[in-house]
Amino acid sequence: MVGPELHLPATHASALAVVQMLPADVIADLRTDQAGEFGAVRIYQGVLAVTREPTLRAFALRHLATEQMHLQRIEAWLPGAQHSRLLPLWQVAGWLTGALPALFGPRAVYGTIEAVETFVDLHYAQQIERLAAHPELAQLRQTLMDCQGDEVAHRIEAASARGAAAGGVLRLWAWLVGAGSRAAVAVCRHV
Repeated sequence: MVGPELHLPATHASALAVVQMLPADVIADLRTDQAGEFGAVRIYQGVLAVTREPTLRAFALRHLATEQMHLQRIEAWLPGAQHSRLLPLWQVAGWLTGALPALFGPRAVYGTIEAVETFVDLHYAQQIERLAAHPELAQLRQTLMDCQGDEVAHRIEAASARGAAAGGVLRLWAWLVGAGSRAAVAVCRHV
């Protein structure tokens, strides 16, 4: 039985009925969300594999727990057969997106998280707007709104911890992270 904490209907049968009625474009969106949350989990695992700085480790552990919850919530909506077939690639890409900046210290990690969460906020906002036309998917829309709220909080916390505006290499890295996120979404919609 799927529990209410996943924001699905109360019974397994009704949960399956909702998932089976999802339009193809919603499935494609959810595939990008599942891959993105999978990658986010790996980002924080990459940070934790590299850094020994206590404040950054605490930040990464808190956010890892949230991203794991998001992944569970999205996977409750998306049948396993619809997951991206490129999860091994997203695993490596996510881990490197966390581990590489961790080599350069907390400020680089916070800048990376800010860039990722800026993208994710907009990505979820677009889906939430499209789902407004599907009142029968109000629970899914609420799930995405809940996830988006957490991601915005992550972005704000990272920006605050980062401090002064990013410049130079960190600005270039943030742009690459955003471009990579956009490319990953475009691919995940189909694969």
